[in-house]
Amino acid sequence: MNNFEYRRAGSFDEAISQLTAAKGTQVVAGGTNILDLLKYFLTSADTLVDINHTGSHQGITETESGGLRLGALATNADTAYHPLVGSRYPLLSRSILAGASAQIRNMATNGGNLLQRTRCYYFYDASSPCNKREPGTGCSAIPGYNRIMAILGTSEHCIAVYPSDMSVGLAALDAVVNVNGPQGVRSIPFPEFHRLPGETPHLDNNLQYGELITSIDLPQKGFSENYSYLKLRDRNSYAFALVSIATGLELDGDIITDARIALGGVAHKPWRNVEAEQFLTGKPAVRENFAACADIILQGAVPYKYNSFKIELAKRAIVRNCIMALDPSSQLPGAQPSV
Repeated sequence: MNNFEYRRAGSFDEAISQLTAAKGTQVVAGGTNILDLLKYFLTSADTLVDINHTGSHQGITETESGGLRLGALATNADTAYHPLVGSRYPLLSRSILAGASAQIRNMATNGGNLLQRTRCYYFYDASSPCNKREPGTGCSAIPGYNRIMAILGTSEHCIAVYPSDMSVGLAALDAVVNVNGPQGVRSIPFPEFHRLPGETPHLDNNLQYGELITSIDLPQKGFSENYSYLKLRDRNSYAFALVSIATGLELDGDIITDARIALGGVAHKPWRNVEAEQFLTGKPAVRENFAACADIILQGAVPYKYNSFKIELAKRAIVRNCIMALDPSSQLPGAQPSV
């Protein structure tokens, strides 16, 4: 870890001013990712600005439109266990609780969760070429051991996956990210917040220089009746997803009137296919339709030497999770979903 100057910001405006005053400045909130990056020399900071003492953006409140606003500095634990999140947006609560460990969720903030970087082996190995870490050096994962890597939205420059579980739930809910920066405030629809690698894999999101996340808005519709979050991983806790699925369904009898399906562990950002969701609309909620939807979502998937299993795994996970969403009680410990 390099030496840096530590400062506390008294407000978000002060933090933005300090962030833009010198290019070697970064911010810290929960610190669950940036401190690792600093320790591994994967990033550096001349100044680290602590935004935990700004006295704002820490709450969870209802919006005038009937939705919910999640403060950027509210912790993942406080968000997951908040009564309004649990009752109206249980899909988000489940996705948060599937991530990390209880200790990390107690520290990690909502804004920081969205900004966490990939856990690609080669990104964390400073001796390996990595376009995400050092643009233009190459992608070691493409010819290397790529078992956990992406199968959708990849490029010749990067096949790393985005690790957040919370963001998969937010993608399914059509959240909006509110930011503040030198040019003022703006709102970014969730599908436009994170980026695919393209030719610039070192850019994870579309934040502009000096901008900070202030809050995340959830729409009124929360899919609280029919939902499920499924995370498939190598071990049952504190592991990142090989494939994860967030599913929200709205039903009229056995007919699907609205569907949201977001995937994690398969791309450089949470993955949604609106065409697949529209395919389900107006159709019976049955396995055959879920399987056809899964085929649409996985169209164009590109397997690599060690991760070709992810395509079939993702298809089966989509079908299983959609069936689980028909009966959320099937997600309780000990329950046996009819898959």
